[in-house]
Amino acid sequence: MTNAAVIILAGTESHSDLGRLVNGLEAAKEFSENPDDDLELIFDGAGTQWIPELEDEDHDYHDLYQSVSDEAAACDYCSGAFGVAEAVDDAGVVTIDDNDGHPSIRSLVDDDYEIITF
Repeated sequence: MTNAAVIILAGTESHSDLGRLVNGLEAAKEFSENPDDDLELIFDGAGTQWIPELEDEDHDYHDLYQSVSDEAAACDYCSGAFGVAEAVDDAGVVTIDDNDGHPSIRSLVDDDYEIITF
């Protein structure tokens, strides 16, 4: 059994950011498909900007996102700071504010999660 926290930090501004997003979603999908693994998929920082884009059914990676969206959460503070709080809420994505409005990486480490950032 593996506890994996896949954290998407890449923004939406470049082709390399898109590559990091896709790699992160593919990694999350691999963990989610193994019933013995526990996955946390967290959109943090500029990565929160992806949620409204990926919710669009016409986005190239909408289906990949949908395959793991039940595991998705977003940084509460960052979704507000990057102007996507309403879209995150509309998408039904849980927001995390364990550490002054942000996800707590320490808590994940304490719970034996491997932290994987993209």
